[in-house]
Amino acid sequence: MINITKNIPLRLLLATTNNGKLRELRSLLADLPIQLATTNEVVPALQVAETGSTYAENALLKALAYQSATGLPVLADDTGLEVEVLGGAPGIHSARFSPQPGATDTDRRRLLLDTLFEKPRPWLARFQCAVAVAVPGTEPEIFYGSVSGEIIDEERGDHGFGYDRLFWIPAAGKTLAELDLDEKNRYSHRAIAVKAAIPYLLQEL
Repeated sequence: MINITKNIPLRLLLATTNNGKLRELRSLLADLPIQLATTNEVVPALQVAETGSTYAENALLKALAYQSATGLPVLADDTGLEVEVLGGAPGIHSARFSPQPGATDTDRRRLLLDTLFEKPRPWLARFQCAVAVAVPGTEPEIFYGSVSGEIIDEERGDHGFGYDRLFWIPAAGKTLAELDLDEKNRYSHRAIAVKAAIPYLLQEL
């Protein structure tokens, strides 16, 4: 174990190129005595196919691939939106929900609402997140987070990304996209998972 009192510049690689995720992760990990690096800074050419059948498998695939390529400790996540009336879809395919090449978040949100149009309401849903931490010389660990809510039929809010503008959280009285970053870090699935991982990061790093 590295002794953080020796002024050794600890580095943790955040395995995502999604700027929205990076903002959330940097905010959640800001108080740790760790330097945060991004894949674009360290290994911009490396891409990892998300071929797992669960969020945990996909997060682990990314964490281990980047850890092997860089020798750095890595934090990776996989997240999905599960809509009850759609049998849990889009689930692990949330980021690839639209078959349209080069589909944007707007395209995916529009497709979701089109798919739900004639389905009975309320459109209950939850966001699921698995965070994998791979530290050289140790077995990787997985941490989980989940938040329940409802899909609404209009976009609200200018924050966040993905399906956030359609995901209403009753406890907050807002969509995820209406929450500022501090508020989102109190409610979101990713925040819950990352907060669960922080004691492990402090212990291992």
